Amino acid sequence: MPSRYRILLFIALLIAASPVLLWAAKEFVMPKADNANTYSLKDAHTNEKVTVAVDLYNAAPKDDIFITHYSQEGILPVFLVITNDGDQPISLSKMGAELVTARKTKLGALDVEDVFRRVAHIKGSSNPRQVGPITLPGGNKNKKAQQQYDEITRAHFAAEAVEPHTTRSGFLFFDVENVQQPVAGAHLYITGVFDNRGNELLYFEIPLVSANAANPGGE
Repeated sequence: MPSRYRILLFIALLIAASPVLLWAAKEFVMPKADNANTYSLKDAHTNEKVTVAVDLYNAAPKDDIFITHYSQEGILPVFLVITNDGDQPISLSKMGAELVTARKTKLGALDVEDVFRRVAHIKGSSNPRQVGPITLPGGNKNKKAQQQYDEITRAHFAAEAVEPHTTRSGFLFFDVENVQQPVAGAHLYITGVFDNRGNELLYFEIPLVSANAANPGGE
């Protein structure tokens, strides 16, 4: 084979393999959270000195931190930031999150397994492999699914408490597939936040409004 054709063949193979190589090399890194009061989308309870803020990660360049294109799977990633500027800890062990769209559709936050089943397109396999509580298709060769599960587990908001003068953060994921207008005019409600005496704080209401936010799942 002439050297020119060998070079062209090599280039073609390199281009074909580049997405796989990029996927293998990429690793999710949790974004650094600032004090929740510095975000534009927030609800501050000044008496309790607790602020809850959100940031949408459903459009480039912010969603480039993920190895999975969640918006293409009909999933909305919301970066949740909770800051406790008080002198006593608050508990999040009973925290709940609900997204209410402008059309009054109510969406609960997905757990890790639900997000993973969607993005991994799990439909069963004759050669399964167990990752966490989920059986994966493809057996031990399904490295992509393993990376996806690891990313979701690391990204998912999992804090059980927020210590005094501390900020905790992580991602909430919402299923917005086939949901009309999931972002514009929507509000996120956070409930189940308790002070150190066991008293529940009034719910937090945060509007999902962002000038550069995409709108997965509908207009």
